[in-house]
Amino acid sequence: MSVTTSGIEIRFGHRAWRSAIELFSSMRFAISLLVILANASIVGTVLTQSDPYPNYVNQFGPFWADIFRSLGLFTVYSAWWFMLILIFLVISLSLCVMRNGPKMIADMRNWKDKVREGSLRAFHHKGEFTSSASRTEVAAHLATLIAENGYAYRLKDADGATLIAAKRGAFTKLGYIFAHVAIVVICIGGLLDSNLPIRLQMWLGDKTPIRGNSVIDSIGPEHRLPPSNITFRGNAWVPEGQNVSTVILNEPEGSMIQDLPFSIQLNKFIVDYYSTGMPKLFASDIVVIDHKTGARVPARVKVNEPFTYDGVSIYQSSFEDGGSRMHVSAFPMSGDDAKPIPLTGLIGGSTPLPGNTGDTIEFSDFRAINVENLTDASGKTDVRGVAHESLQQAFDARLGSGAKSSKPMNLHNVGPSIQYKIRGRDGQARQFNNYMVPLQIDGESVFLAGVRADEADPFRYLRIPADANGSVKDWMLLRAALADPQMRAAAAQSFAARAADPANPELRDHLRESAERVMNLFAGATPVNGPDGKPLPGTAGGFAAVAAFIDHSVPRAEQPKAADLLLRMLEGSVWDLWQLSRQKAGEPPLPQGEDGTRFVRLSINALSDSFFYGAPVFLQLDSFQQVQASVFQLSRTPGKKIVYLGSLLLVIGVFAMFFVRERRVWFWIKETAAGTAVLMAMSTARRTLDFEKEFADLRRAVGDELGSSDGSPDQTTLTK
Repeated sequence: MSVTTSGIEIRFGHRAWRSAIELFSSMRFAISLLVILANASIVGTVLTQSDPYPNYVNQFGPFWADIFRSLGLFTVYSAWWFMLILIFLVISLSLCVMRNGPKMIADMRNWKDKVREGSLRAFHHKGEFTSSASRTEVAAHLATLIAENGYAYRLKDADGATLIAAKRGAFTKLGYIFAHVAIVVICIGGLLDSNLPIRLQMWLGDKTPIRGNSVIDSIGPEHRLPPSNITFRGNAWVPEGQNVSTVILNEPEGSMIQDLPFSIQLNKFIVDYYSTGMPKLFASDIVVIDHKTGARVPARVKVNEPFTYDGVSIYQSSFEDGGSRMHVSAFPMSGDDAKPIPLTGLIGGSTPLPGNTGDTIEFSDFRAINVENLTDASGKTDVRGVAHESLQQAFDARLGSGAKSSKPMNLHNVGPSIQYKIRGRDGQARQFNNYMVPLQIDGESVFLAGVRADEADPFRYLRIPADANGSVKDWMLLRAALADPQMRAAAAQSFAARAADPANPELRDHLRESAERVMNLFAGATPVNGPDGKPLPGTAGGFAAVAAFIDHSVPRAEQPKAADLLLRMLEGSVWDLWQLSRQKAGEPPLPQGEDGTRFVRLSINALSDSFFYGAPVFLQLDSFQQVQASVFQLSRTPGKKIVYLGSLLLVIGVFAMFFVRERRVWFWIKETAAGTAVLMAMSTARRTLDFEKEFADLRRAVGDELGSSDGSPDQTTLTK
């Protein structure tokens, strides 16, 4: 047999055509395609596939993200060039098998019984024996011996002698064929399960992807694939109590709608947790409703435990909010009004903000359980967020902390949270993330109000201190009082009367003026102007305004002392402002003490940060009616069984190639004057130590069978 790496050589047609046929059918071309395919698969493994395009822009920048997208690296396994490689690989390997397969099968079936004594003597592994028995008896005994050793044989009389041609392990030739056919079968299965059939419908069937958002029921047939579509893979979003009969297929140019032959109704989404708050089980109780028969088939879909119906596999992919109803209180974040406005909204919906601002609240997400990693005052607890960046990391980014820690984990559920956007009339929006209950951060009970301008950015949290009743009411009263000039003036007067000697009215007036000035700076009522007389940027209020005032009005040597004095004056004034705000709201005054001092300091920090919060209102989640939704991945993969078949063939082929050795044995038996002479020869495609041992054992067995040693001139009779 002659198996070469060259391809099929034809003798007709143009020279370029003959060269192309030879190249496509050559083994070197198939190996090159396999190498290219392996490298492309590495890219598809290393680079996350099918993510939203903005994620790639954030990771690689707009220039490289555009280049990578044009090359199809974000969807490698469905890229046109990847499928083209698969098609050429199937053609090349098929031609290789067509060229070399018949030769291998013919060689496997060939007994090689045309050899003669001279050629057998040229073998490296050979032996000679003599026997006094007749040629017929010797041939019969040798045939029985090699049959007992697992060889198939054929006897043939030639040139006055008897030839026994035996072979074993010829199945190894099928191993080569199986291995190559397996790759072809696997590639065909991969092509069937790729989006090539969908691409063909887009190219030949006038199907086009839809761009942008549309109501599924209103999407036309040119954007829909029929239920008979042989292959697809997409996602379906199903809220509790509702059903869906379509799947969304993401394509590089947009989305396609795949109609299903059945509907999926979600009865209940089930989440189970460990004692630490880590998720333990995600499952969906569904009912599959057949459109033809009306049959209702109940099933439970778990992670890694799909349910298959009518050739479509339903996987539990993830879960989201399915339109929970939120009841919130909208506290104003500007002006001197602290009265909250009750609002109701649905996740996924929007509500106009009360007033004439034209702003809109868009409720985007709700989480009933949040497992977070918070650090207490002692630093002994380090609990990291399970699903997203920990709050402590966000605080470090907000407050400029560079400290790193590696403390043991201690997970806790910190309660519900709500995410929403406030979109202005100009179309710009900021995203917010607020927690329903106060959290213990550094030993203090605070409400967390996260904000970010872009979804790629982490949330930065405003920490609003909780009052004695565990609410934000006192802080909101204090914020509104700080925005009221009359309340600031009254608080400054109260602070001066409390802090100055009543017998020194001049000092009291001076202290009142200073306290009112620092509160006006802190409240942003008094602008801080630079040398050009224009307000300094970033000094709208808070600590930034006070610091700018000190920097531009106080000599550098006296700035630390002035800062300490103004801060103590601010704390005292804010205390009186707090009491006045409570009195105005009909609340009793509070005695001075450690708890009140701590609340005032936390409130001042939160008031300073509130100038960067950038929202007209703060939404406090009061209650909710949760509705869960399951995200299913549905796929019809007819190529899966074909790939399984190819994998089985590949295992058989590799096993046959590496663990099955072909061996051939010949016995040339002829009668001589000295008796019956036997010439034994043996060969194999791979000479190994096992083969050397097998040859030695077989030669010894032949000698024992004939009663003669290898090459011995003694003539003895057969023992059997």
